[in-house]
Amino acid sequence: MKRKSLIAICLAVGMAGLLCSPAAWARSIKVGIVDCYSGPPSTYTNDVRDAFKLVVDQVNAAGGVLGRKIEFFARDSKFKVDLGLAEAKELIMRKDVDIMMGTINSALALAISNLCKKEKVPFFVTFAKSAKITGAKGHRYVFSMNENTAMAGKAGAEGLAKRPYVKYWIAGDDYEYGHAIAGGVWSNLKTIKPGVKLLGQSWWKVGEPDFTPYITAILSAKPDAVIVATGGRDCVPFLKAAQATGFNRRVPFYMHTATELATLKPLGLQAPEGVIGTSNYYYYYPQTAANKAFVKSFKAAYGRNPAVGALYGYVAAKFMIRGFNKAGKIDTEKFIDALEGMRIDSPVGPLTLRAFDHQVMYPMFMGVTHKVPGMKYLMAADIVTLPGKDVMPAVAEIKKARAR
Repeated sequence: MKRKSLIAICLAVGMAGLLCSPAAWARSIKVGIVDCYSGPPSTYTNDVRDAFKLVVDQVNAAGGVLGRKIEFFARDSKFKVDLGLAEAKELIMRKDVDIMMGTINSALALAISNLCKKEKVPFFVTFAKSAKITGAKGHRYVFSMNENTAMAGKAGAEGLAKRPYVKYWIAGDDYEYGHAIAGGVWSNLKTIKPGVKLLGQSWWKVGEPDFTPYITAILSAKPDAVIVATGGRDCVPFLKAAQATGFNRRVPFYMHTATELATLKPLGLQAPEGVIGTSNYYYYYPQTAANKAFVKSFKAAYGRNPAVGALYGYVAAKFMIRGFNKAGKIDTEKFIDALEGMRIDSPVGPLTLRAFDHQVMYPMFMGVTHKVPGMKYLMAADIVTLPGKDVMPAVAEIKKARAR
């Protein structure tokens, strides 16, 4: 309802003092979230939503943003692109959300990104990792609140290059994320260590129920190491298969997210040891005051330690809040201008949202899974840090990808 119309009605009914206050005109800031809250991916996505809610509840209790309450509407995509896109359209067209947020499915993230570009609605991507999101398919209205496959690929390659492996095999999910993460690791590894050789590749459908035939074929090729490119739905099932078949004891393998709490906790002590993995966050690393405070508040609210998704939800909320405050009004274009180049504090240190491609410049941590006395799940050992500036693709690379 337009402001003039509201004033006219207020005067007509003689309630100007009650209905015509600024609080009556100001509606809430609406955020629409589409993500997969069904099945294996929920081990990652619940933490995104919960950490986002934690920050939003805190800011609402303190008076909101620019005098407005933030409210959000969460929808389950069930890891289906058509369903998730339909939910996103409903949130934009019927709920009139100011911001869209999600999702763990890279193909769905790209579809929603395209929709948001047309509708000029900012879209905060909180788990999908395809480099295309802010790279080749990037645009003014999309923002990545997590690392992408280009960053993970560079980090994985840096770590693998320091190991003595020469002959590799690539195996993973036959969809956007799987090919993107595998391509990111391999292309960077070839540049850093030109002598490496690719013996072959194996690709399975998302949700593959039996990895044993693939594992048997890989072992028969006798690679020095394997790059496993699985997404959120298959990370836990693949690691379970690796443990059951002894895959990890027969050949070293790298899998992005293999050392994350969200991946390891569901497996308990049955997770495979010695798996090389990268992540943006561990609740026990880094041991800084900011991280300890974040862990304490999250655990107090939900009774569990935060996994990597909690960092993404936290960061998304912080950038949204600071972006609107800096813009000084609820205006999409001013909000985007305010976000570009913005820097916030986080549990893993200061984070910058790079102005050109809207990618958060996260540090990457590489570790190896191992058992810890007294713990009911495996954790990361021998953690090394790769600064965000060292794993980010150059702006020139992004420009080249967008020009193709």
